[in-house]
Formats: sequence, C-alpha cells, structure tokens
Amino acid sequence: MTGGSETIDATGKYVLPGGIDSHVHIEQDSPETGARPGTDFYTTTVSAACGGTTTLIPFARQIKGRSLREAVEEYRQKPIGKAVIDYAYHLIVADPTAQVLGQEVPSLIEEGYTSIKVYMTYQALMLSDYQILEVMSVGRRHGAMMMIHAENADCIVWLMEKLLESGRVAPKFKGIAHQPPVEREAAHRAITLGEIADVPILIVHVATGEAAEMIRWAQSRGLKVFGETCPQYLFLNENDLDKDGMEGAKCICAPPPGTPENQAALWHAMETGVFDVYSSDHAAFRYDDPKGKLVHGSTPPFNRVTNGVPGVETRLPLLFSRALTTDGIDLNQVVAMSATNPAKIYGLYPRKGTIGVGSDADFAIWDPDRRMTISIDTLHDGMDYTPYEGLEVQGWPDVTVSRDDVIWRDGEFVGEAGRGEFLPCERPNPINDQSFLDDGGVPPS
Repeated sequence: MTGGSETIDATGKYVLPGGIDSHVHIEQDSPETGARPGTDFYTTTVSAACGGTTTLIPFARQIKGRSLREAVEEYRQKPIGKAVIDYAYHLIVADPTAQVLGQEVPSLIEEGYTSIKVYMTYQALMLSDYQILEVMSVGRRHGAMMMIHAENADCIVWLMEKLLESGRVAPKFKGIAHQPPVEREAAHRAITLGEIADVPILIVHVATGEAAEMIRWAQSRGLKVFGETCPQYLFLNENDLDKDGMEGAKCICAPPPGTPENQAALWHAMETGVFDVYSSDHAAFRYDDPKGKLVHGSTPPFNRVTNGVPGVETRLPLLFSRALTTDGIDLNQVVAMSATNPAKIYGLYPRKGTIGVGSDADFAIWDPDRRMTISIDTLHDGMDYTPYEGLEVQGWPDVTVSRDDVIWRDGEFVGEAGRGEFLPCERPNPINDQSFLDDGGVPPS
C-alpha cells in the first residue's frame, strides 16, 4: 500500500482481479434527445470501485462536422481531478472525413486510443456500410479493434413510425421497435463487413439470442468476431418495460431488454462461451430531472425517452451472485469476461485484468456470504434510481484495491478524487491469432 505495507485478512473470501468495465458512457450527452447525464467522472468511478471495478473505458465521441482530435482533447479533460480509478478511451467516429481517417485516427492510435466504435443506427452517429468499411480499413492498417453497434436503422424507424401512428406509445413498445430481427440482420452485416475488411470486430451490447447465434456462426468459421453483452439483457426483460405509468422508462435503452425466452437464450450463449466481454453500457440519466430520462415531458412516447440505464456498480455483483448460485457459469468465466478478456481485447493486458508480478495491484476481495438487496439508497453513482431495485445478490466486495491503494473497505469509500490515471492502450491486433484470449494476449509479431 502507498506509504507502507498492510496485511488484509481474506480468509474464506475470494481475491479476484479488479474488474474492467469496457463500455461506459460518462459525461456524454444523448445525441438523440438532448438529455444530459446526471453523474460525472467522480461519482461514476466511485460507484465502480464500490462494486469491485478498478478500470473504466468510456468513449470520446466525435460530433458530425467537428474533428475527432477535438473530441479527444475535450474528453481528456473531463476526468482530471475527479476520477478515482484508472481509465482509457475508445474512439467514436461519426464523421469519417479524409482528415479524420487519413491523419487523426492513425495518430490517435499511436497515442493509445486503439479501439474504434461505429454505429449502424442513430441519425447523429450512424455510418453507411461504405463508410464503415473505410473506417475498418484504417483500423486494419493501424492495428485497432473495431466495435460495432449493430442494429438496422431503417427497420427501427419503420417499426417505430407504425407503432406511433397506431397510438402504441408506452415504454413497452420500445421492444417491438427493436425486435430481434433488427439486431440479427445488422450483426450479420457487421460480421460481413469485418470479414471483407479483414479486421477484428466486437459487436457491443448484444441483446438477442438471434444476434448471439450470428456471432457463434462467425466464430465457428474462424472469423475474429467477439461478442459483448450486458446486465440489462441478462437480468431484465420486457416485463420491466411494462410497469405502471412511466416506470418502464427507467429500463429503456438501445437495444432494450427482450422477452424472457430471449433472456434465457442469452444466458445459454453466455454459458457456452459465445460472449467474450461483459460490460455495463452504463449511461446514467436521472429519472426525476428535466434534462434526464424524461427530457421531453412527463409522458413522452417511447422514442422520446432518453436511452440508457445505470449499472457500473451493480455489474459485477450481479454476475458474481449468478456464479455462486447456479451451475451455468463459474468464477473463472466471471473473471475472464469482466476483467481479463477486456484487458486483452483493448490492449491493457497484462498491466490490467490479472493478478501477477508486473501487473498493477488492482484487485477486489469478495465476501461470498454477504447478501445484499440492491437499492438506490445504498449505491454510490449519484443516480435517483437503479433498474435492479429489489434484486437480491449473494456476494459483494469487502475491499477494493487500485494500484496499491485501498479505496473501498467495509462499506465505505476511502479513495481520493483525481488519483485515477489515463491508460494509453497497446494495439491488441488479434487478426491472425486464433488463440488470442488463451495465450496470455501476446499477438504475433
């Protein structure tokens, strides 16, 4: 520990690598609704630490008509003096101009921004297939990992318009507008584009069993395709969107939770190794806030509710509890999907994602006998709700250590604002490495 040594008694407990939440949105406005997040880098990183996570990877999002470099410089300033744990950044390319692709992306990759996200939907962010191929080509040339938000934009708009025209506007209809074929088609198209460009891709926040089957198919062909899913698709379903009044709006995200049958299909995919990464897709917009979830009034139609759910603190406890209480998944899988694999895929291994000589001392000591009922009253993210209110979990970290410092102990945050450091990422470049996630994460020379 900083300033000396300390012995921590971990008898009867699990010592696990600090979690890496590799898909979080922090201090990032909603491009669709104009909403503003209700939390910042301080509250989000504190919340992460209290839930056993020691590294976050948010996004630097380009705005159409502005440079990507400008976006990166802006986002680099946001955590300063606030972040209590370490962080890296993904790039979001929304306007792939010649300047962006020819100069900005290559130079940013050299500086440690080695993952690039593109969107197949959202008017403010989406790219055409041609544009995605252009971005992929640059990523391939410079050794970046491609991340894809895979949903068919035209299908969503068409379904949404038909629903709104018929008066079906309640939160539960969000799921109908984003029904499984919307994601299945886009996932297959993303895989096709990645194969043509010969670049590794990770399909983010997979919400349907049908999209998971597309990923399974690609992996069976030896394509370098990774899959990510999130707690909201494993622990929530369409019934959570159909609560009284506007309560269902608290669970609206894109993609939204699906049917209970789809939920079961995702667990099967999880248990059989389809998914490599388990992230929160944390996007924290307060419910009782004129700039939050209901930015367009108290009873907006489902398409005007701000997308996003909080979950950075509850991500690991939910999965840890599942591993302790069922036979489908074990703690080795929990560690792999929530820490080691993200570190390898995004170029942070072995500094992060493992406990070993030469790695940062990032770990959490978990009490498997500690039972908790998730409640917004006991969380630390600065939000006014959690979609997991009332869920019971078994296991919670007693201690979280970040780079030698104890920052969470026995229910109290004891870290300091601003101690978190920016992490330049190495090129993971697993294009031709068929055992990338099994061999220590060292790509071929």
